[in-house]
Amino acid sequence: GINAEYGVHYTSRHLVRMSKKAKKERVVKEEAPLGPQNVKPGELVWAVAHIYASFNDTFVHITDLSGKETVVRVTGGMKVKSDRDESSPYAAMLAAKDCATRCYQIGINALHIKLRATGGNRTKTPGPGAQAALRQLARAGMKIGRIEDVTPIPCDGTRRKGGRRGRRL
Repeated sequence: GINAEYGVHYTSRHLVRMSKKAKKERVVKEEAPLGPQNVKPGELVWAVAHIYASFNDTFVHITDLSGKETVVRVTGGMKVKSDRDESSPYAAMLAAKDCATRCYQIGINALHIKLRATGGNRTKTPGPGAQAALRQLARAGMKIGRIEDVTPIPCDGTRRKGGRRGRRL
């Protein structure tokens, strides 16, 4: 292209050229291995599976024990095409299967489960995908530890939507 500021005409060949030193540096960088190192064979490596099952979607989100570092997160919507199937047990099953395979690649073989519904002033019942996701994680060979319900329950929250006479069908 033409650099109008300095009146210099560069060809693309000049812009791409790298110094030999830069090329050498690029080769040196190798990827650090993922997951926990120095694990004995047969030892359990724990993580936490946060399963959020609403009536519109199902999230299977696997983190380390602190919950800060995400290992893998797959949703039902990533696995199916139609919007109405995002929360279906089938989509949750596919999402959980993906998560399990990724965990095995990294070296995680045991999970604590934190199950969550929408909560707050909405429904406290987990959606249809919760059971399917949990079952699939177990079937994939993951060791299941503690299962905990972490649905947010308000002590006294805001008013629920729907008006005085409720939602009329």
